[in-house]
Amino acid sequence: MKTEYIPQKIESIVQKYWKKNDIFKSIKNEKKEKFYCLSMLPYPSGNLHIGHVRNYTISDVIARYQRMLGKNVLHPIGWDAFGLPAEEAAIKNNIIPELWIKKNIKNMRKQLQLIGFSYDWSREINTSNVEFYRWEQWFFLKLYKKNLVYKKKSLVHWCQFHNTVLANEQVQDGLCWRCNQKVTVKKVYQWFLKISDYSNRLLTDLKKLSKWPKEVVDMQKNWIGKEQGKEIKLSILNSDKTLFIFTTKLKTLIDVTYIAISPFHNLINSFLKFNKKDDLLITKYKSVHFNERSKSLIGINTKNYVIHPITEEKIPLWIGMYVDKDYRTGVVAGSPRNNKKDFQFCLQNKIPTISSLFQINKKKFILRQLRNLGKKSCINLLNNIHKFNYFKLETEIFNVLNEKKIIKNKTFFKLKDWSISRQRYWGTPIPIVTTKEGKILPILEKELPVVLPIVKDLKNIHNSMKCNKKWFNVIINNKKATRETDTFDTFMESSWYHIRYTSPNFKYGMVDIQESNYWLPIDQYIGGIEHATMHLIYLRFYHKLLYDHGLVSSSEPVKKLLCQGMVLGDAFYFFDNKKQKHWISPSLINCIKDKKGKIIQANIASNNQPVIHAGMIKMSKSKNNGIEPKQLVLKYGADTVRLFIMFAAPATMALEWNEHNLIGIHRFIKRIWNLYYCLINSKEENLEILDPLLFDNKRKILYSILHQTIKKVSDDIEIRQTFNTAISSIMSLVNYVSKFEILDKQDKAIYRECLLIILKLLYPFIPHVCFYIWKKITKKNSLDKENWPVFKEKFVISNTNVVIQVNGKKKYLIQVKKNLTKSKILEYVNTNLLIKNYLKSIKIKNVIYVPNKVLNFVIETTK
Repeated sequence: MKTEYIPQKIESIVQKYWKKNDIFKSIKNEKKEKFYCLSMLPYPSGNLHIGHVRNYTISDVIARYQRMLGKNVLHPIGWDAFGLPAEEAAIKNNIIPELWIKKNIKNMRKQLQLIGFSYDWSREINTSNVEFYRWEQWFFLKLYKKNLVYKKKSLVHWCQFHNTVLANEQVQDGLCWRCNQKVTVKKVYQWFLKISDYSNRLLTDLKKLSKWPKEVVDMQKNWIGKEQGKEIKLSILNSDKTLFIFTTKLKTLIDVTYIAISPFHNLINSFLKFNKKDDLLITKYKSVHFNERSKSLIGINTKNYVIHPITEEKIPLWIGMYVDKDYRTGVVAGSPRNNKKDFQFCLQNKIPTISSLFQINKKKFILRQLRNLGKKSCINLLNNIHKFNYFKLETEIFNVLNEKKIIKNKTFFKLKDWSISRQRYWGTPIPIVTTKEGKILPILEKELPVVLPIVKDLKNIHNSMKCNKKWFNVIINNKKATRETDTFDTFMESSWYHIRYTSPNFKYGMVDIQESNYWLPIDQYIGGIEHATMHLIYLRFYHKLLYDHGLVSSSEPVKKLLCQGMVLGDAFYFFDNKKQKHWISPSLINCIKDKKGKIIQANIASNNQPVIHAGMIKMSKSKNNGIEPKQLVLKYGADTVRLFIMFAAPATMALEWNEHNLIGIHRFIKRIWNLYYCLINSKEENLEILDPLLFDNKRKILYSILHQTIKKVSDDIEIRQTFNTAISSIMSLVNYVSKFEILDKQDKAIYRECLLIILKLLYPFIPHVCFYIWKKITKKNSLDKENWPVFKEKFVISNTNVVIQVNGKKKYLIQVKKNLTKSKILEYVNTNLLIKNYLKSIKIKNVIYVPNKVLNFVIETTK
């Protein structure tokens, strides 16, 4: 063993051993407790960035720790290979998507292996592999037979830049989540999964997720959005048409001054007539995304009236551009006294803001009208309105509307059916055909898989399915038909990949049920909180579909969720002549900073073109601000990178990248290396068996600190998942051990014991150097099979701080063992020369001792 620490050589040797001996291969073993540890699968962009490494290092630390606890650990990896980014990148690089993906996977696999993640590579999956997506097609056909999927022409979010549909969750502030361009609204045929049928289950089962972050659970609750209230039927004056409104507060009905419907409401085409100007306005706003329309105060008076359900007055019917057709009933009962948006709409469109019930000049008329209704419920309502007693209004209003039989209880969910088809080539083909008569038919199971056709012309990739006549045209039931050319949303693949990991090579079905029942649910899942209302909702929904079909035995896919914080790095961009945003790598930028280190000016180094500093934002390939881990590993070693990532910030908090801090971590690992040399170079060549009965005070203190550290690190990893504080505790132990002087054989024995335990504690974080040193000390082949250190409370010296007082005033603070008797603590005080000399100069009348807290000397005072 050389004195110099050269991580690249050590890490290469250790990784070759792991690979040769299949150390991390997972095999079902009913006799052992299983632990399924999983990170969200990566998109194979070509290179890892530090954000990836943080996610995968966290999962690797947990997986290695659980193995040392004796559990049967499944820790797999795969590739989210289909989708828009891969297709766009392939076109840009003039290579077919399949070859582009294979090239990227090969490169990224090497990078992951370079960092030493303990994956079972025999379970690696690629979602663009036909042996994976064929089962997705198979399950789609099962759902089709159960009427859980359907196709309809629907208003959808449309990304004009990418020419494809986006799901609700893929639109952020009215912009495409990928290209950041404005999203419009378009009516196209789409395939949908009935996730709305599962709204209530998805909501109520959140109670089972006690080990999920509260923030994620709350986000899912809000996204599912359960609302319970009353649905009221309204009549339109001089028409047999009706409208429905929904409210959670019936008392707001007495303040209604207008009714507004969405520009997408079916009355627009079936009943209402407009002039050319209004028609153009409606058409214009139909193409505007709702997030933008919701801010609009533009309205169109239909010149029609709705009959007020209580007063039977005429209420004007308007079209409100801000009304969402998919929210509740798509109709708003405008109550300006109760809603700021309604009030602003009234002002903009010159609609009364106070209802007739509260207009003095009409008050007598309304009172008389209500009395003429004659029913007891109306008179009770009248009395409460007259007294302005809102507390009783709810009941009285319900009674009036119930007598008219125009009200019923209603529950709404914000969660809408999942749009699962995309108008792109690179995805899973939907196993459906359409006959010339327009009849939609599912592909027979025996004809699966429907393999994606080979692309020949990248410039015409979007139409490649139709252009491939042999693939596109089929005969079914002796009739000519054409294949569906939409492909699945890639969230479909990422919603069940975790199940395929349990039996990735199973050829007889989507999943080997015995394997899935053993490994599932996932015990620990790691991924970003940005997936809370997309991937994590789809994951839960799809798992429930599989549960209902008997393919899994757990109703929820994940027991415990850890949402790691983002890795932040400086990012820079500029706009071209077409107002397209271009992100520039920080390595190509020259910066001018102020005295506090803040960037005040940035330019592209090659041409001095000014760029905008976006601040410290999430590292990503799309923002071009990622750092390639490979370069860091070659410079500092994989262990240094791993330990820095786990130490620099709590796992759930953002990590601001600063390469300079890696130097300190590298020095710490060298200290571990040097501890070994202190051991082998000590004068005591022979080694005795460690015997706690021979411990003097020095050894007892060291052994106490050792076991306190075991306890702290174990709890930090297992319970608190505060990995940075676990590492900090180990660093403190290393400091203490490094100062421990080896004077005899027992000193060397305890020093060796401490070093071996330090190696075990650090192994999940820096496995290469720990493995290497362990083998040198113990002559054993593998640290991977060793057990986690056991905390032994009997060796812990329980100390406490005791205040030494004189006549109630604090003089000294001493640390002693807990629960000492009065006589014992006085003996201890007499060994402290400073206190002993002080007490000699005073006359003590009494000594009062409060165990573990205060020792007070009462003395005579001079008058």
